Amino acid sequence: MILDQPLKKLFASKPGKDSNIKSLMKSISWRIVGTIDTIIISYIVTGELIMAVSIGSVEVVSKILLYYLHERVWENATKTKVDGPEPEYIRS
Repeated sequence: MILDQPLKKLFASKPGKDSNIKSLMKSISWRIVGTIDTIIISYIVTGELIMAVSIGSVEVVSKILLYYLHERVWENATKTKVDGPEPEYIRS
């Protein structure tokens, strides 16, 4: 409860937009789930726990980076363009 407000401020951004840190945290948590899945599937396919953990550990780093980049591309692609204020011209 004490950290509630500071954490909200850390993850807060403009309404409808994820912050960079939130995208990073989402990519890490999703990667943990994905790596556990990869290790289980690799173990079922190979029957070797060491090989399954090796495969999972190699893919975890690359997939975190790929997911983060994917998130940021989607964030930029779905931005709505906001028109700025119209310039004022000086009349003489």
